[in-house]
Amino acid sequence: MTRRGKLLQTVLDGAADAAIPFAGLCGLLRALGFSERIRGSHHIFHKDGVAEIINLQPKGSLCKPYQVKQVRELLGKYKLGGQHDSAL
Repeated sequence: MTRRGKLLQTVLDGAADAAIPFAGLCGLLRALGFSERIRGSHHIFHKDGVAEIINLQPKGSLCKPYQVKQVRELLGKYKLGGQHDSAL
């Protein structure tokens, strides 16, 4: 399994939301086809076909746990990151 695949599995499991690396989650979202825009410390992700936007801010080198939960819910809602995503 690739590094992004392991990170995706960790995010989807939801057991370690406070230990997700910020750069890793940003890279994962880009690999899933999200576009990124940066305004200060805010990294804003959007994708065609996804109504919501994802706004991430780092907490040191890690992600904020509530934002990881929002990403997990969004991936589940739109069925992103499944077996059909060959980018992972």
